[in-house]
Amino acid sequence: MGFLEDLQNEILIADGAMGTLLYSHGIDRCFEELNLSNPDQVQSIHEAYINAGARVIQTNTYGGNHIKLSRYGLEDDIRAINSKAARLARKAAGSQAYVLATMGGVRAFKKSSHTLDELKRSFREQLYVLLNEDIDGLLLETFYDLEELKTVLEIARKETSKPIVANVSLHETGVLQDGTPLEKGLKELEALGADAVGLNCRLGPYHMLESLEEVPLLEKAFLSVYPNGSLPSVEEGRLVYESDEGYFAESALAFRNQGARLIGGCCGTTPKHIKAMADALRGLSPIKEKAVKQRKPVTIHERLEPAYPPLHQIVKKRRSVIVELDPPKTLSLEKFFKGAEELKKTGIDSITLADNSLASPRVSNAAVGTQLKEKHDMRPLIHLTCRDRNLIGLQSHLMGLHSLGLTDVLAITGDPSKIGDFPGATSVYDLSSFDLISLIKQFNEGLSYSGKALGGKTNFTVAGAFNPNVRHLDKAAERLEKKIACGADYFISQPIYSIQQMEEVHDAVKHLPAPLYIGIMPLTSSRNAEFIHHEIPGIKLSDSIRETMAKAGTDPLQSKIEGIAIAKDLIDAAFDLFNGIYLITPFLKYEYSVELAEYIREKEKQRSEREFSHVQHS
Repeated sequence: MGFLEDLQNEILIADGAMGTLLYSHGIDRCFEELNLSNPDQVQSIHEAYINAGARVIQTNTYGGNHIKLSRYGLEDDIRAINSKAARLARKAAGSQAYVLATMGGVRAFKKSSHTLDELKRSFREQLYVLLNEDIDGLLLETFYDLEELKTVLEIARKETSKPIVANVSLHETGVLQDGTPLEKGLKELEALGADAVGLNCRLGPYHMLESLEEVPLLEKAFLSVYPNGSLPSVEEGRLVYESDEGYFAESALAFRNQGARLIGGCCGTTPKHIKAMADALRGLSPIKEKAVKQRKPVTIHERLEPAYPPLHQIVKKRRSVIVELDPPKTLSLEKFFKGAEELKKTGIDSITLADNSLASPRVSNAAVGTQLKEKHDMRPLIHLTCRDRNLIGLQSHLMGLHSLGLTDVLAITGDPSKIGDFPGATSVYDLSSFDLISLIKQFNEGLSYSGKALGGKTNFTVAGAFNPNVRHLDKAAERLEKKIACGADYFISQPIYSIQQMEEVHDAVKHLPAPLYIGIMPLTSSRNAEFIHHEIPGIKLSDSIRETMAKAGTDPLQSKIEGIAIAKDLIDAAFDLFNGIYLITPFLKYEYSVELAEYIREKEKQRSEREFSHVQHS
């Protein structure tokens, strides 16, 4: 008999956690490395689970791939770590238990952290080592990202005829991270050749049972389930799982009634939990039929029409000007709103509001944006950084922006904390700007990042940031292409101070379907010019510009005249290349942006008059 033959007629008890059990013993480092440095401890855990009643154990190789081992500088030990793990498990199992070689998911909520090609290479390297050992099958576990799991499952199925168990992990009951219903996801895995499919990690028995209630018995694949011990608590800085073994015995019976034939444990489970389940299920056969609980339909209200037409549609049709006016660093808002009112008179399309630019705290741009919209009838464009909020905070903030009717968002990574007013503050970066763009677009489909329905669809339009001040513009353009793939509608660039560079940027991005607002920020003084030239990464001012600003000396009026003149030259060049112009207001000196916005409006008026005259005479 073999693993799959036994599953035809029996319920097989699998082992429980390896990592959290080692962690509870005071080990807080790379668990896979213990295969080499402390093999006796790893083998003793395998033996403890077998003695508790487990007939299926997994190798200590969950994170034994290149990507995860490289975090510890162990990427050169992949073969040794995985080979030793398989041999330890085989030695412990003997003829008493089956050995499944475990391979864990890499992507969690940072989907953009690794490309599929990187994941494939990392997976294959580990896979080939494990397939050369004496194993009975593969266990693919803790995959939050269905795309990743399907990708590696296809590779594994082509390389081996051994049994494959494929387990997904859920944030929410019954639905995968991308919103795919669990039943649909498991059937897709079955179609790709998985012999057993199911759930592991993240959820305890209660929510896994709820999820399995909506899953029918599958035609070919068996159902598997590996619940966590409980929700973790934190005691003196350490994660602690607390659960009663009797509860797991009851849960094992319930899992059996939902059709599970491979039942084990994940984080927080111990040999005691496995023994309780083995004792409860001893002598019981798997069920052949089950009643499936129908998933309650989720009502997702259609998105409301936005208050303004999308900027990316406006800029494709006509000249569009947006102006960055940063919220102040103090509680005084009078100057800010006075500047906003002056800019409104020039006919700009939006005021963009930075999110604590240069890592310095400012008045909340959501609060300022709300006042602009409601009290001044102006369109705010809210910058949103990945630096200051974790995934929970970002999702909460987006829900709040939607409720306030603030639908224009610029998704950016954000300057690192160490350059700002509080260099000891933590930069979060749970998500990259790519992930944030994807999250916002998932909101537009009515789904949270966990896949849970939001009860309605948001109507955000998303801008992406573009840094043209790099050595290789072609690489920068490729980043824009990736952001478009994530859902970016248009782009806003950092400031440019060279007409030649502006032309090069145009050539680099003209093939893109998403429009670009070109950034122009007037210089305010010679000191300002020298700071930008010497201390802002990637930006170099020409000798002529620096000389011009230097001649103005410390005279503020003359400095303004020269700075405005330089900006107007850049606007003249931009007029024939870009429909969108992004004026960046320096130091809340809104009069600079007002003059430049009026210049653009007058220039556009003159062009329209010339075109009209030409039509009249033709």
